[in-house]
Amino acid sequence: MQINMSKSLSTALGVVLTYFLMVFTTSANASLHQTIKHQAELYVQQNAFIDNSADVNIQAAEVDTRIHIPPCTVPYQFESSDSSLRQSNVSVKVTCPNTNWYLFTSVEVEQTKPVVVTSETMSPGSLLTNKNLYIADIPINRLRGSTYSNTKSLVGARLKRRVRPGQIINNGMLCFVCKGDKVTIMAVASGLSLKVSGIAQQDGNLGDTIRVQNTASKKTVSATVSSTSEVSIQI
Repeated sequence: MQINMSKSLSTALGVVLTYFLMVFTTSANASLHQTIKHQAELYVQQNAFIDNSADVNIQAAEVDTRIHIPPCTVPYQFESSDSSLRQSNVSVKVTCPNTNWYLFTSVEVEQTKPVVVTSETMSPGSLLTNKNLYIADIPINRLRGSTYSNTKSLVGARLKRRVRPGQIINNGMLCFVCKGDKVTIMAVASGLSLKVSGIAQQDGNLGDTIRVQNTASKKTVSATVSSTSEVSIQI
């Protein structure tokens, strides 16, 4: 009876020991997988082609825990091609220099900028207001042309074409002064200024130079758009 009890105790201790060894090995292996994941993120952060003016989020894929990662006596090395480092999904090769072991993992690089987008469908000629505009974080690979980062700078401008909800506002789709608009021509000379009425002969955005006809003299001049109702000339 004593011998049987001793064998049962020995078997139980063996099962417990085996269980703890499995748990320890699994835990250590999982920790190594996480280490490689974080190091891949750091590698991409330091080497990817990143727009310094963008908000950046870098997230590596989880390394499959079923993959056996052998111990490496030197630091793991990470490499990727220049073309991949320019993409939003970077392929990274991880190697152990003193063995033949390697694996590939992917790292997502999300670069966004806050830009003004439309909140509703609008037709050509629609006036932009704080109610039909809002700020959204947009991936930089979707941005084309000159965009805007605040709604206040766009209030009063008008659309030149139809837009849908969530559409990014850029210079090509609007005019602060539109052809045929009545505007004030501000003429500045030697610290003095003179205001006269005029008619815009072209569409223009802030800072653009357009042709404007003086209502009184019928003379056409080149003037710089300074607001939705005013242009300026230097004389």
